Amino acid sequence: MTDVDTPDVLVIGAGPTGLLLAVVLARRGVRVAIVDRKAGPTVESRAVVLQARTMEIYDQLGIAGRMAAASTEARFVVPGYGRRRFGKLKVGAIGEGVTPFPRLTVLEQSKTESILGAHLAELGVSVGWNATVELPEGLAASGEVVVRSPEGVRRIRARYVVGADGSNSAVRRALGIDFAGSTYGHTFFVCDADQAVGLVADAVNLRLGDAEFLLTFPLDADNAAGHHRIIGLLPPTGGGDIVESSARAAVDGAFGVRWGQSKWFSTYRVQHRTAAVFRKGHVFLAGDAAHVHSPVGAQGMNTGLQDAHNLALKLVDVLSGRAPESYLDRYEAERRPVALRLMSTTDRVFGLATSSTPRARWVRRRVAPVLAPFVIRVLPRLPGSSRFFEYLSQTRIHYWMDAGAKQRENGRRDPVVGRRLPWTGGNYVSLRSFEWQVHGYGGSDAAEVGAALGVPAHSFASIGRTALAPGLLYLVRPDGFVAAKAAPSHAERVFGAALPWR
Repeated sequence: MTDVDTPDVLVIGAGPTGLLLAVVLARRGVRVAIVDRKAGPTVESRAVVLQARTMEIYDQLGIAGRMAAASTEARFVVPGYGRRRFGKLKVGAIGEGVTPFPRLTVLEQSKTESILGAHLAELGVSVGWNATVELPEGLAASGEVVVRSPEGVRRIRARYVVGADGSNSAVRRALGIDFAGSTYGHTFFVCDADQAVGLVADAVNLRLGDAEFLLTFPLDADNAAGHHRIIGLLPPTGGGDIVESSARAAVDGAFGVRWGQSKWFSTYRVQHRTAAVFRKGHVFLAGDAAHVHSPVGAQGMNTGLQDAHNLALKLVDVLSGRAPESYLDRYEAERRPVALRLMSTTDRVFGLATSSTPRARWVRRRVAPVLAPFVIRVLPRLPGSSRFFEYLSQTRIHYWMDAGAKQRENGRRDPVVGRRLPWTGGNYVSLRSFEWQVHGYGGSDAAEVGAALGVPAHSFASIGRTALAPGLLYLVRPDGFVAAKAAPSHAERVFGAALPWR
């Protein structure tokens, strides 16, 4: 073993997070290697929801059409208690005008990985499967590992290493990074079921009970076969494992839901944990290796994909020489607070849905049946209803753009700066270049400032129903987040200070 491979970035873990990271890097000309200890791509459905922000990222890569063609649309959310349904909430109604993807996209993780893997191969990068990675003590400083696979043994010395290797991350353990949090006492089951009855076919079905919980997603476009992902929480069984026969009986008894064959049945305990740091030297953590939480809101895989998107484009700027090494510290500064907020939020909602206290049971049994139908009727018509969608769809995430921004702004978050660029109907096409750029809206001409800064400029006639303001210019990062805004007379100075290479 004398030869040493020297990619710019080594990605350990070829799940959705690792694959997307490799795709973005390869798309931007970075030399990337990706390995995984598994024998091949995931075959189980696992994560199934693609939030709107994830679809926007896929659109930037030019593969949103592939994802949509392989997916199922969940047109409604149908809450209920026991066997009783409270009505239908139309999903797309509250997201119209916020994003080009206001629907709820359901796509099995195995298909997501297949599409990402195929696109990565088109970019000339293949995944090294069946790879055992030896992680030395000096990994953070050296970026060097030994990889053993059926093809032989090779040494890889990468400038940067990313651990995207799941909640039991070997990379995180090798770095000695604490993974603080706990494991819920509840045991869940997950099942991919055919011939399911007792569910609304084209909807996310959410049912509460005294001690039970059921969440389902449609997995077929027409659902003629009644194919659903079913996630359930059952009452304690006295210490024994949940088997499918007991799950079937309990779900039928509590909710009147039955199914025929199952393609996959498994049980798991939910954790909520966050890594103490997301970076140590030349090594980063992303996805489940950095944070895990309850399945409430279908946020997990989507959060990992946003980690990958954020980190990859920072690595591109540093590896190209346009940004200093210190710019990579912004990854943890931006993404770790998102993980902490998400863990806290999902923990509260999960606790309300699963608590066995008399008060919680009373709320689920007495209050929810009265309140839910009212919310379903009124929510789509409320002026602020889109904000609920933005939180759930991860289109409302905010970053402080530099270490001193929060103090300068006295903790007040700007409606545009630090957020993903508001969608006006046609302005996202420019993001497909993955470049820093200047935007002007409502008659503001961005060309002169863009030329002075040496970045592309785009001017748009409409601001849509957004917080964008005519008369101002906006500096947009490659990941689509707005880094700064200014009047044209001040934009060159303000934007120059915000660009990482100036």
